Amino acid sequence: MNNYQLIAFDMDGTLLNSDKQISPETLNAIKRAGDAGKTVILCTGRNLAELNAFTEIIPGLRYLDCVSGACVYDLKEKKTLYSQALDPGIVKKLMEFALEEEAMIHVLSERSIVQRDQQSHMADFHMGIYQTMFDKITDKLENIYNSFCQEPFPVLKLNLYHKDEYSRARTVERIKAAGLETALALAESTSLECSAKGIDKGVGLKKLCEHLRLPLEQTIAVGDADNDTMALKTAGLSIAMGNATEPVKALADVIVADCDHNGCAEAIDKYLLAENRPQKQV
Repeated sequence: MNNYQLIAFDMDGTLLNSDKQISPETLNAIKRAGDAGKTVILCTGRNLAELNAFTEIIPGLRYLDCVSGACVYDLKEKKTLYSQALDPGIVKKLMEFALEEEAMIHVLSERSIVQRDQQSHMADFHMGIYQTMFDKITDKLENIYNSFCQEPFPVLKLNLYHKDEYSRARTVERIKAAGLETALALAESTSLECSAKGIDKGVGLKKLCEHLRLPLEQTIAVGDADNDTMALKTAGLSIAMGNATEPVKALADVIVADCDHNGCAEAIDKYLLAENRPQKQV
């Protein structure tokens, strides 16, 4: 008998299709899950400001494992259940490394903060698909590094968008050489996500399950990219999208259709709501 109670969806490349939309078929599947008493959550690198347009349309959505596990949020109670910010000294050093590579700096807390002259041409950092959203939801500073140094503000995650993968690799090497205690995850084609040491999407999932008093064995995680790895390893069942990276597919228990062919709806109907429970890989 199937006893999965919760399914955690990554957003970009998973719940969102190539047009950054949630298909009607997937929204209907989420409603079926809620009607069956199941819990659907978002397990994403995005923050609250970047999720508002979606939280309003997803049926019954209450909990977020967001900012790559640095924040667990209750939408109904409008309160943070768990959060872990980066050390300000580490943030300053990470920004300095980004400046050496002329990378775009993106600060995530409850706010989404960028530098005006970088945000205006995001395609240069292989982030053009997000241009319209960033135009609308970000706070734009004239000099993000100077503003932070003058008056440090909370940073749950620091995203560094590079112009190519070689530039990103150099930043990673600088961070490692400096011995900075920070968790790193590769995202998109040239992005580097920096969180507090020990923080990842799996940690956020654990914290939420502790709050809900729900065994992790009763959870499913669905993702497509390397930054989903720990959530997939933490959940009772791991599902890779058809468009997932090869390492993600290799570690997943099962693979569903890609994000443009309702893979998330398949995950709900075939695994969350199915009578026969598939076995997790050992």
